[in-house]
Amino acid sequence: MIDDTSTANGAGEAPEPSEHNSPVFGVAEISQALKMTVEHAFQRVRVRGEISGLKRAASGHVYFTLKDDSAVLDGVCWRGTAGRLRLQPEDGMEMVVTGRLTTYPARSRYQIVAESFEIAGEGALLKLLEDRRRKLAAEGLFDAERKRELPYLPTVIGVVTSPTGAVIRDILHRLADRFPSRVLVWPVLVQGDGAAEQIAEAIVGFNGLDSDLSRGLDPNRSAIPRPDLLIVARGGGSLEDLWAFNEEIVVRAAAESAIPLISAVGHETDTTLIDYASDRRAPTPTAAAEIAVPVRSELLAQVMDQGARLQGAVGRRVEDGRLRLEGLARGLPDPRRALEDGAQRLDDWSERLSNALALGLSARRRELATHAAGLRPPKHMIDAGAQSLKSEVRALGRAISERVTDGRRRLEGTSALLESYSYQRVLERGFALVTDADGNTVASVAAVAAGDDVNLRLADGALGARITRGGTGGGGRKPEPKPKAKPKSKSPKGDDRQGSLL
Repeated sequence: MIDDTSTANGAGEAPEPSEHNSPVFGVAEISQALKMTVEHAFQRVRVRGEISGLKRAASGHVYFTLKDDSAVLDGVCWRGTAGRLRLQPEDGMEMVVTGRLTTYPARSRYQIVAESFEIAGEGALLKLLEDRRRKLAAEGLFDAERKRELPYLPTVIGVVTSPTGAVIRDILHRLADRFPSRVLVWPVLVQGDGAAEQIAEAIVGFNGLDSDLSRGLDPNRSAIPRPDLLIVARGGGSLEDLWAFNEEIVVRAAAESAIPLISAVGHETDTTLIDYASDRRAPTPTAAAEIAVPVRSELLAQVMDQGARLQGAVGRRVEDGRLRLEGLARGLPDPRRALEDGAQRLDDWSERLSNALALGLSARRRELATHAAGLRPPKHMIDAGAQSLKSEVRALGRAISERVTDGRRRLEGTSALLESYSYQRVLERGFALVTDADGNTVASVAAVAAGDDVNLRLADGALGARITRGGTGGGGRKPEPKPKAKPKSKSPKGDDRQGSLL
């Protein structure tokens, strides 16, 4: 629509009313009206929520966000109040904030001006974080025995971080200042969806590289060397921003890394689970670069200092040796005089040796002559030995004759005694030796029976006999029945004098 209202005339007539009766406000007027309305309606409130995005400005003011399942409320705590707080708020803490509501016209936002903080309960994120920390600690991933020593001077350093942030620039700058090293950057997301998976893959990928630095000569092998040290870095942020480094996949990858690993996530007050699993925690990414390498200039100065000290020590040792040698040389006698004295002693001992040999030979000759004079002629000794041998032979013959005669007498006596015990003497007195048909001696009547043939041995011969009846001792054997005689065959003519030929 076109506003057709006429302008006022010189007579000062009032303008005709407009078609719209609503007043027109400026932006500042609306903002101020809203501010006064909110502050008047909510002069003192208590709001419960989870602290998130906590920031402390350089001015000392504290900015944060209170949130629950469905809404977010900005908050601010002025420097004067923040300095008097008994309990400092932190990200993830569920707290009751007491204050007043106001608006921030510059951004058309309403916020709470906090006056005090009270703990309302453990925040969900912190509870999840603590539960995960306890679980992984129980598995031994955070044990001190698993942590390895960092290499003193790594040749290649691998960095897992965002390639566009200030973190990688700070690390490279600090490494260049301290000790220029070869740096491999594995670019990853450091927050948001997929960040944890990329960080874990980067750690595993660095561990999978070949450790042979000469592989660049082989075109079929990777020219990327394996790092001697890993740095996982990220700048500061809220608990939600750093949550990727609390994920279990990242913590396990850091704990299983065969390459020593430094975690440098957030600021000095930020703590994530990867800090527990890493071999070393750095408070900041810049501090991680300082931990990774020493200062090259200090090393050079140390080497030069030690070289100078070594050179000075060698010089002092040589000088001390020279002075000692000179001192010992002054205490030694003149070699020429020592040789002259030795030559004189040699001449003296040579002369004494020749005289001693002559005197010794003469003494040995005299001693030999003395012993030779006392020796008897061999013939006399042989004759005396022969005479002694003859006497011994005669004595031996007499002893043998006496021994034989004595043995003969003892043999004759023993023979007479044996003869007296012989059964032949018994037989001569009228007794007889009875033996059976087999030649066994019959010592009892029980050994024979009637009809048995026996032999009788007498003193002058032997006779045969047959037992006609059993012995009277009662133990004799029963006589065996005599076999019946076979009838003699008769000749056909009745003459039985002719024997049978069959």
